[in-house]
Amino acid sequence: MKGRVLIVAGSDSGGGAGIQADIKAVTAMNGFAATAITALTAQNTEGVHGVVAIEPAFIAQQIEVVLTDIGADALKTGMLHSAEVIGVVASSLKKHAPGVPLVVDPVMVAKGGHRLLLSEAEAALRDMLLPMAALVTPNLPEAEVLAGFPVRAEGDMVRAGEYLVRLGAGAVLLKGGHLDGDVVVDLLFHDGRISRFEDRRIPSRSTHGTGCTLASAIAAGLAQKMSLKDAVVRARSYVRRAIETAPGFGRGHGPLNHAVTVRS
Repeated sequence: MKGRVLIVAGSDSGGGAGIQADIKAVTAMNGFAATAITALTAQNTEGVHGVVAIEPAFIAQQIEVVLTDIGADALKTGMLHSAEVIGVVASSLKKHAPGVPLVVDPVMVAKGGHRLLLSEAEAALRDMLLPMAALVTPNLPEAEVLAGFPVRAEGDMVRAGEYLVRLGAGAVLLKGGHLDGDVVVDLLFHDGRISRFEDRRIPSRSTHGTGCTLASAIAAGLAQKMSLKDAVVRARSYVRRAIETAPGFGRGHGPLNHAVTVRS
């Protein structure tokens, strides 16, 4: 079931999120991951301790050389820290991968609270990248920034998801894990419908990289020509199993077990 996924995102030295999680997730889905790295982070389970940005021209070169040789069946973006980087990535993907489905994980803040997207870049993400996305996968704090109003209940999630679709996103998977309660609700807005996913919350501190992992697993499904809903169902199942079997590393928010397997 190979499918080629080009991931444009930042590196996590702790291995739990970012490019490292993306590669592991795509590989676990039996896909092939290629990368264009946007930033290096000194990061562990307790937080981000340093960031080195990659020159935008070199990000563009990574994208170009991969797409003009290996190619891609799906694309995924993660940490894009500045408006300039977002502009370069958007133009590079339009030039070298027109029509290839793009999953946008609008990474803004790390699990430990470190800001990974400059505030002045939020408009660029909303205006330039969102309209290119086959799917955008915000959590609730990210949805609040993109939609411009508080998202504190399931009714707010519906309003926010519908708003993001109106902004041009092909589909929206709004992740409700930040809401209180023992049940986690995610909403998928696609083809004029809303699909509701509900699961019991898993009590765990091993949740570092869940957003990166989920988005990349979905991108792998799209690369393998799965329907969007089927790709989301498989990816959600994978992330739940990865949390349930997490190794328990680190003193903070620990990594998932990316090596788990799930059936299609």
